[in-house]
Amino acid sequence: MYEVTRRDFFRVLGTAFAASSLASLSGTAPGFAAETDLSYRIKDAKESTSICCFCSVGCGGIASVVDGKMVAFEGDPDHPVNRGGMCSKGVSQFNMLNVYDPETGELTPNPNRLQKPMYRAAGGTKWEEVEWDWAIEKIAAKVKETRDATFETKTADGVTVNRTKAIAQLGGAGLDNEECAALSKLARAMGILYLEHQARI
Repeated sequence: MYEVTRRDFFRVLGTAFAASSLASLSGTAPGFAAETDLSYRIKDAKESTSICCFCSVGCGGIASVVDGKMVAFEGDPDHPVNRGGMCSKGVSQFNMLNVYDPETGELTPNPNRLQKPMYRAAGGTKWEEVEWDWAIEKIAAKVKETRDATFETKTADGVTVNRTKAIAQLGGAGLDNEECAALSKLARAMGILYLEHQARI
């Protein structure tokens, strides 16, 4: 029985590596680009820089626009935060707006993207589109009504608290740092105790 030494092992390993490297460089392999007639979707696009909306990190991106429609979104290599890299959420921004039809391959607006607020009345079973002004006024009225009905100025022991336990605020990663700061100040001014952010949960 032949005993393989450490030197023999590395000799065989090196020979195998060299042989596989030479084999991959000789001839046409599937890994090399094929001669095809490609029409690039960003060929005539106008590029605009933007900031990713998914979290408060502030990664920079490049949006490619053709005829007023975004056809691609990628990381900005000149941006100091991400230097061209993008997480899966950032790259998926393109598909929030557009999707490719699996049958035709054509770029179409995403049918699942909501563009107006949806409202379902208490006890109702159907969602309906409403205008932004109406939705904002409705939310503001409900917040004021709830705060007025549940606001505590003092505890049973006479300690000043100025709080409401009936409202909670959950921040979203789509907000940037400045928006989060303004919203947290608003929540504290209203006496909201239950203040959290989805990135920590």
